[in-house]
Amino acid sequence: MVRLHVKHGEESQFLFDTTAQIPLNELLTELLTLYNGRLKIERICSEMQCLAKHGILLPPNMQGLTDEQIVELKLRDEWAEKCIPSGGPTFCKDDIGRRNGQAPSLQMGQVITKTVDEAKANINKKQVQVNVVMTKEIIKDTLDILKGAVTIVYPMGLPPHDPIRMEFENAEDLSGTQASLQVIPEGQGVLWWAGKEMSNDKRLCDYIGKNEKTKVVVKLQKKGTGPPGREPVVTEDQKKQMMLQAYRRQEELKKLDTMDDDSHLDSQWADNNMLKRQFQGLNNISWRPGKKM
Repeated sequence: MVRLHVKHGEESQFLFDTTAQIPLNELLTELLTLYNGRLKIERICSEMQCLAKHGILLPPNMQGLTDEQIVELKLRDEWAEKCIPSGGPTFCKDDIGRRNGQAPSLQMGQVITKTVDEAKANINKKQVQVNVVMTKEIIKDTLDILKGAVTIVYPMGLPPHDPIRMEFENAEDLSGTQASLQVIPEGQGVLWWAGKEMSNDKRLCDYIGKNEKTKVVVKLQKKGTGPPGREPVVTEDQKKQMMLQAYRRQEELKKLDTMDDDSHLDSQWADNNMLKRQFQGLNNISWRPGKKM
C-alpha cells in the first residue's frame, strides 16, 4: 500500500493508505471526503460544547437580543418547551445571546463533554505522528457517537435551526463564516506533489511510480489558489536541535574567553622544581602530627 501524508498548506491533516494504481480523480474524492469530514466533526464538537454549557440555540429572530428586548417585542422560544434535556435543565445564561441558557444537568453535560473529547481524539492531527491512518469508517463512527450523545441528552431532538442538527442532516449553511473558507467543495480541489499539480485524468503511479511500499507527502488545495509552499529543508525539531547546539557552542566560547592565558602555569607538568624534588624523594609528602610511642 502507498501511504499518503496529506497536508493542507503547511499543516498536517491525516495519513491515508491507497494503491499506486488508483485514478487521481477517485483519490481526490476520497481525500476530500476525509478532509471535509474532519472539519464537520470539529464544527459539531465546538457547538456541542456550547450545547453542554448553555442549552439549545435560540430562534434566529431572538439571537443577540437582551431579555428586555425579547419581552418588549413579545418573542417566545417555542422550542424551549419541546427540547428539554434529560433530567431537567440547569439555568446557565449565554452572555452572547445565542443559546437559551437551559443547559443540561451536570451528569448529562459530562456525557456530551466526554463524547466530544473522544471525537476530537479520533481526528486529532497528532495521529500522523503515531502512524494512525484515517478512514471513512473513523469519520462515520465518530459522527455516530456524537449523534448518539445528543440523542441521549435530548431524546426529543434539537430544533431544526440548531447547527448541530443541521450538521447531522448535512443541511448546514456555512456561507459568510470562517468555516466556509476551510471547506474544499467537491470539484474544487486539486492535489499537489513535489511542486507539481497532479492531473485528475492520470493515475497516482504516473507521478510516484509503481512501488506500493512508498510514503509521499501530498497537499490538498482549492483550485485557483496557486502552488502550496515548498516543504522546509529542516523540520522544527531539527531546527531546535541546531539552535541548541549553537547556543552550547557560544557558551563554550565565552568560557574560553574568560580563562587566563597563563592558567597552565598552575599545572604540575609546568613546575620547574618537580624533577629536583623527585630525585630527592620529596614528592607526595603529607605532613601529619607525629604519633606518640
